[in-house]
Amino acid sequence: MAVKAWLMDDGEEDQRLPHHRIPVEYVLLNQLAEIGILYWHLDPKDYENNEQLKEVRENRGYNYMDLLELCLGKVENYEEKLNNFFREHIHVDEEIRFCLEGSGYFDASNMIILLVGIYHRFTLDTSNYVKYKGEVLRKMTTFSFRQLMRLFIGEPMWTAYNQPQEDHLARQVYIKSFLEKPRIALKAV
Repeated sequence: MAVKAWLMDDGEEDQRLPHHRIPVEYVLLNQLAEIGILYWHLDPKDYENNEQLKEVRENRGYNYMDLLELCLGKVENYEEKLNNFFREHIHVDEEIRFCLEGSGYFDASNMIILLVGIYHRFTLDTSNYVKYKGEVLRKMTTFSFRQLMRLFIGEPMWTAYNQPQEDHLARQVYIKSFLEKPRIALKAV
C-alpha cells in the first residue's frame, strides 16, 4: 500500500477521522523529505531479519528498540493518552516509528522518522488498535498505528513539548535546517 500524506482541515470532529481539506490536498513523499520527514516501506512480518531496517538503525545510531501496542484495554488512561498524542508537540530526539500491525493513516509496513524539532501529532483511526516499534508530522498528516516499533539512540526518553515551542533550541535548529532555505543571490549581467 502506498503512503499518502495530506494537509488537514481544522475540524473539531473525532480526531480519528482523516480530516481531509476540501478539496483534498495531498503532499508528496519528496515534499515530506524536504521538511525533515523520512519514510521507508518495510516488511513487518520478519523485522528482526530485515536488512534495510538494520541498515537504518546502524546508520542513524539507534541502539534500543521496544514494541508498543495501543488499544483500549492495553493502555492505561487510553482516551487521555490519545488526546495527549494528538496535541502538536516536538521532541529533543528524533521520533522513529515502524508500524508492525494495524491500519489507518500510518499502516503496517511503514516506517517514518521525524527529525528533532518538527511539530507532529498522531492518533489511532477508528479501528482503535496499533502495535508498533519506533517513534512518530505537523498538521501535514495524522498517523494511525496498531502495533508499533519504537527506536531510540541510547536510553529511551519520550518527553513531549506541546506547541508553541518556537523558542526551544530543538525547534530553532529545525527551522534553520529545514524551513529557512538559503537564498541564492543572482547578479544581472
